[in-house]
Amino acid sequence: MATAHLDSGDAPFAQRIRMGSHTIVSDELPSLGGADAGASPYELLLASLGACTSITLRMYADRKGWTLGPVHIDLHFVREGDIERIERTIVLSSSLTDEQRARLAEIAEKTPVTKTLRRATPIETKIAIG
Repeated sequence: MATAHLDSGDAPFAQRIRMGSHTIVSDELPSLGGADAGASPYELLLASLGACTSITLRMYADRKGWTLGPVHIDLHFVREGDIERIERTIVLSSSLTDEQRARLAEIAEKTPVTKTLRRATPIETKIAIG
């Protein structure tokens, strides 16, 4: 369904990530020893959730024939002790009805990445010799 390939470079934490024909860079902040050459891993996680949410809402609205307008999503990863959560605020057009916004809020809770994060998908790790 989806694949990614990562290569670390000479910088302590900068990572080049290829996904199909796309390449992005991930790094840590200088306060954590990185050079801030790209988004942090948690920022990439939030970006995935935001993109999936917006795309899913657009697909749903298009199927319903609704004029969605621009979608703005603010995401924050919050850690308080051992408790972690993601706060997601979706800003939708005022031209939508209250019923449409309520339905889109329900749809946002059912997006594929939302479901993946909520069900804590198992990760299988293998170590290979290169």
